[in-house]
Amino acid sequence: MSLHSVFIVDDDAAVRDSLLMLLRGEGIRARGFASGVDFFSHLPEDATACVITDVRMPDMDGDEVVRRLSQMRGNAWPVIVITGHADVPMAVQMMKAGVVDFIEKPFDPRRLIETVRGCLARLNDVGHEQACRAAAELRLTRLTPRERQVFDALILGHSNKAIALNLDISPRTVEVFRAKVMTKMEADSLSALVRMGLALT
Repeated sequence: MSLHSVFIVDDDAAVRDSLLMLLRGEGIRARGFASGVDFFSHLPEDATACVITDVRMPDMDGDEVVRRLSQMRGNAWPVIVITGHADVPMAVQMMKAGVVDFIEKPFDPRRLIETVRGCLARLNDVGHEQACRAAAELRLTRLTPRERQVFDALILGHSNKAIALNLDISPRTVEVFRAKVMTKMEADSLSALVRMGLALT
């Protein structure tokens, strides 16, 4: 069973059910929604997920679903669009909006599964990045105000001497604070600490 869910937004019950059967048969968690309005009214709380949406639907079309998801979840919720009414301008527009793939009906089940698996694999990377960021943010809260000042200065690339001058303390004291920062942030090198700091910006 996949770690992430796939949400299907399609007003055609037959298409929706066949997609659910196809994905679940591949061990992928899937859930269907009858419209964009239904989807956003019951928006799942998953941190990461993949969405498959039709384009032409009543009340809220696929284009609006893509725009709203991009604003709300960014690349943590990649979108695959399936449609029986594809045209080049529409495809280009939606790809620019962040759609991962644009699949025309009737679609090849193998291609769809391959695309979904690609999305889910990328989500594993996104999930890992989010977990690392959350852990770094938690460690950051453990720093004292002075340690935080030293941390911020190190991330900016300042030397011990420059930090000492700026904070009006001795270079030796900076070294002590720097060691504490490295320990509390669980960084085994300055480059690891800088990478952590850049990820938090």
